[in-house]
Amino acid sequence: MTITVLLVDDHPVVRSGLRAVLDSSVTTAGVTTTGGGVVVVGEAATGEAAVALASQLRPQVVLCDLRLGDGIDGIQTTAALRALDPAPAVLMLTTFDRDAEILGAIEAGAAGYLLKDVAPEVIVEGIERAAAGDMFLTPDIASRVIKGMRDPLPKLTDREVEVLRLLATGAANKEIARALFVTEATVKSHVAHIFTKLDVDSRARAIHLAQETGLI
Repeated sequence: MTITVLLVDDHPVVRSGLRAVLDSSVTTAGVTTTGGGVVVVGEAATGEAAVALASQLRPQVVLCDLRLGDGIDGIQTTAALRALDPAPAVLMLTTFDRDAEILGAIEAGAAGYLLKDVAPEVIVEGIERAAAGDMFLTPDIASRVIKGMRDPLPKLTDREVEVLRLLATGAANKEIARALFVTEATVKSHVAHIFTKLDVDSRARAIHLAQETGLI
């Protein structure tokens, strides 16, 4: 049985490498690509192009990076792909491994999340499992998903995220107030809410936690 795959990555070299890996791979069922197995039917450099191509080519699986340059990212692309009819399975393959990104991809409908340092046979297995309708995560990623579900990340408002991003640049309250066209008192209130939600007691710890978890 042939599994059709669409590659989505904004780096041409990465797409070429993945195509070479998949074209020379042997699936876990022992079937080579010349007699079935995994067949790459198309490539896209952006999320928008991926959705358009998936609508035309109808691949069974889309192998998608998280960061895609300008335009929609991998999580947004996943949600758009899963809204198609028929909807392909989406397997994330990326270098980014922060908890917020992993959970975001799963919540958007991804069938799996792999890091680019996994062995080629793991990628092939992930594609097979995704095509079969299964969830595929490596043990370390799976444990983090379970932990994230048990202890979800705090939800910040859009304005709180804006304030946090400005804090990360080293901006003082007066500078943040000027940038957001609000009063310093409003900024202080937002900072207090951020500290409470993140359970931290300093700007440095708030910034570190937000960067580690992908909140900013």
